[in-house]
Amino acid sequence: MNPAVRVKIMKSTSESKRRPFTLAEIKRIPKACKHDVEWRGLVLFGLYLGQRLGDLARLTWRAVNFEAGEIAFTAHKTGRRIVLPLVQPLVDYLTALPANDNPNAYIFPNSAKHKRTASLSNRFRELLVDAGLVEPRDYKTTKKGRSRAREASEISFHSLPHSTVTTLKASGLSDVFAREIVGHESAAVSRHYTHLSTEDLRNAMQRLPDVTNG
Repeated sequence: MNPAVRVKIMKSTSESKRRPFTLAEIKRIPKACKHDVEWRGLVLFGLYLGQRLGDLARLTWRAVNFEAGEIAFTAHKTGRRIVLPLVQPLVDYLTALPANDNPNAYIFPNSAKHKRTASLSNRFRELLVDAGLVEPRDYKTTKKGRSRAREASEISFHSLPHSTVTTLKASGLSDVFAREIVGHESAAVSRHYTHLSTEDLRNAMQRLPDVTNG
């Protein structure tokens, strides 16, 4: 007899509505950041590195190696060391920033001041409103009270990693490369037997479109 048959299976209360941005949508976001250089950089980093907003906001110049063409950091959520190639749009953005000799200085100093990622996510939503991709939030009170969960938007900063994976796979890239670039842990066993070099990842990431050109 299997005693587990008596255990009730928990049911998901709601399905994730998150979706990737379309290429046309992605190109509208940097335009909405034209007066905010730092957020333009965060958007580019989100798309070309496929990482979480909190990790990107706290990147320091120590993570950047222009000679090797790499960026290396540790993901806060998983504790995993991530080394990724710097594709040209990111190199162009970084080299255009004022020179900083302090390796511990933040690349995005204004964003790094925020201790909670939620405040950064709210700022990104404002940019999506400016880009005409979402409607402004209605803060009118309802009779349902504060216990009512806010309806999740189908697009947010986390849609950028979705876009990264979707674009890479749509270009014919294997799932192994996409998982290695974004750092998904669901294929831990596969990654244990797969050893990809930075150059392998560089060649793979060249498939991402240059949204800064035209």
